[in-house]
Amino acid sequence: MQAARRADIVINNTKDGITPLTTFEEGRELSVYDDDGTELLRGITFSQTINSRGRTQLTVYDENTYLTKNSDTRKFVNVKASDIIRRLCNDFDVPIGNISDTGYVIPKMILREMTIWEMMITALTETRKQTGRRFYVYSEGGRLHVAERKEKVAVLAIERGTNLLYASYYRSIEELRNRVKVYAGSEDGAKSVTVRSQSLIDRYGLMQHVETIEEDATESALRQRANELLEQRGVIDDEAQVEAIGDVNVRAGMAVYVVEPMTGIVGSYYVSTDEHVFENGTHKMYLTLTATDELPTLEYVPPPLPPEVGESNPAETAGDTSAYDIYLRRLGEWNERESSEGGVGIGGQSGGTINRNNA
Repeated sequence: MQAARRADIVINNTKDGITPLTTFEEGRELSVYDDDGTELLRGITFSQTINSRGRTQLTVYDENTYLTKNSDTRKFVNVKASDIIRRLCNDFDVPIGNISDTGYVIPKMILREMTIWEMMITALTETRKQTGRRFYVYSEGGRLHVAERKEKVAVLAIERGTNLLYASYYRSIEELRNRVKVYAGSEDGAKSVTVRSQSLIDRYGLMQHVETIEEDATESALRQRANELLEQRGVIDDEAQVEAIGDVNVRAGMAVYVVEPMTGIVGSYYVSTDEHVFENGTHKMYLTLTATDELPTLEYVPPPLPPEVGESNPAETAGDTSAYDIYLRRLGEWNERESSEGGVGIGGQSGGTINRNNA
């Protein structure tokens, strides 16, 4: 699922074939309404093309595109993903709508040189790993929203002979895994849990995934993580591409019901990407669909130790301090040294706030 929705708008922008009816400016907010005054689209104009006949094409992204245009380095301690998202929106001037409470408190997370979108998705991925709850980010009415993924309830039926214009379907077991082994602990005292789907093994052959988690994880935590991974990886990747008569209510994160007998696309599918094109009084949409819940994920990996942090603290080798705490202590030493030498330590905002002009 993409960070922001995109719309390509094509209009005949002239009456006399000599001068344009109106001018558009990059960076300005653009809203499109139907005949009843209902807002169909709100976004920011990023590019435009006009030819000598007055044909104008605009590329518009919703406000969430700014999540990919800003990068930073941040440290979060004992905070929920929903609070991380709210804080990032406030810091980078992204208007906030309804942000659902994600519940799980993330103990520690250092995110270096990431886009704001990547930070949000990393926090949501960590929440999903620990609780199984799935959240997605979207823009509506010019504001960022976070909602929990519930049942796959279709908002539209797309059928051959009515509103379906073209479809193609892809299936693969390249990324399928039907046995999962999760480790924890050091080499000498390592413990592991293995789970499997025998029916998938019998059908497709054995394909195993291995993962290592926190050293102090309990057997219950190991089994929970192994079952989550088996549920995520024990599926056939499938993706449908659909071109259909446009409906502004369809966007990434929602579900549609498709009936196309030639390709075998029959049933409810999640919309992972959507593109809407308005041209010459027509509205078409191009959708990428998946049968599984293909929300974007980014696994959190603690960054390496900063360079040249000096001598090790005796407590670091005493076995009573976690590697993560050692990292945080060394990070603080490195930041202090950089600040005293006129450098920039980690945690400072590296990007500026985008200035947006509203039409």
